[in-house]
Amino acid sequence: MAADMQGKTISIGPYHLPNNLFLAPMAGVTDRPFRQLCRRLGAGMAVSEMITANKTLWASKKSLLRANHTGEPEPRSVQIAGADPKMMAEAAKHNVDQGAHIIDINMGCPAKKVCNVMAGSALLQDESLVASILESVVNAVDVPVTLKIRTGWDRDNRNGLTIARIAEQSGIQALAIHGRTRADAYKGEAEYDTIAEIKASISSMPIIANGDIDSPLKAAEILNKTGVDGLMIGRAAQGNPWIFRQIIHYLEHNKLLSSPSVVEIRQILIEHLENLYDFYGDYSGVRMARKHIAWYSKGLRNGNAFRQEMNLLESPQQQVDFTRQFFDQLQEQQDIQAA
Repeated sequence: MAADMQGKTISIGPYHLPNNLFLAPMAGVTDRPFRQLCRRLGAGMAVSEMITANKTLWASKKSLLRANHTGEPEPRSVQIAGADPKMMAEAAKHNVDQGAHIIDINMGCPAKKVCNVMAGSALLQDESLVASILESVVNAVDVPVTLKIRTGWDRDNRNGLTIARIAEQSGIQALAIHGRTRADAYKGEAEYDTIAEIKASISSMPIIANGDIDSPLKAAEILNKTGVDGLMIGRAAQGNPWIFRQIIHYLEHNKLLSSPSVVEIRQILIEHLENLYDFYGDYSGVRMARKHIAWYSKGLRNGNAFRQEMNLLESPQQQVDFTRQFFDQLQEQQDIQAA
């Protein structure tokens, strides 16, 4: 049974989102071209890649690209990560000065690079430090502050509800929860009981579920099971950005929307590639494009050979021409089978 999403909109501070679907921040993935694409295909909001609170890195090319929101619709949400309350407050102010409408705090990333410096989900071990960071950031800026967490540090220490109550007391205006612990990383299956418990206990802010939401049916199941206000989709949007419009259609009409045609996938992918080249330049754009091309072609006929050949190509024009050729062949095969 589909969950009824009509009238299910979310407000974060003064911003009224068009729907309750979020693109999760993913390092190396949710750059401006991908955020804009997912917004166009139905995401109500897209959160930027994580930006460090270490100000010595703010002028790096990577940080400057991550902070580039030119042409994006409001609200623009920027995620920051760090473990020092003062540095996090400064990072929040800096990003608001650069045009962020919402600051999102990362306490959900399980990456060792982040956790080894006691940031991301490693912070969940230290509840008093969590409170200090949240209060410092909320007090530092005049825009809404949101938070992303996991259900806890490990399965014996699922303190998500305690963290949620700290967030509520600190003035956090939306909370996204990934249904795994830090120790789980991305292994096993996400669990939603902790998320449902948090939703049942916290009424002052939107609660958003994240983790393994990979289809319209799964989206409806999680909305019904947890009662959350919104859903955050991460890995399932890779090479599949139309998942947002498919979920919206199912929730509103209780009918599955057909998958995009080969012609539409080709059109979306080529437009995405051209936006990557424009954003990163030819050299970096070609390299960033390879993983997206791999995701788009996963499961398609002759996709493996296509990906292997694509990884040898060095120019934007070669990538675009080979993509056109691959999808034209797919379309011809479909036409022959349909004849």
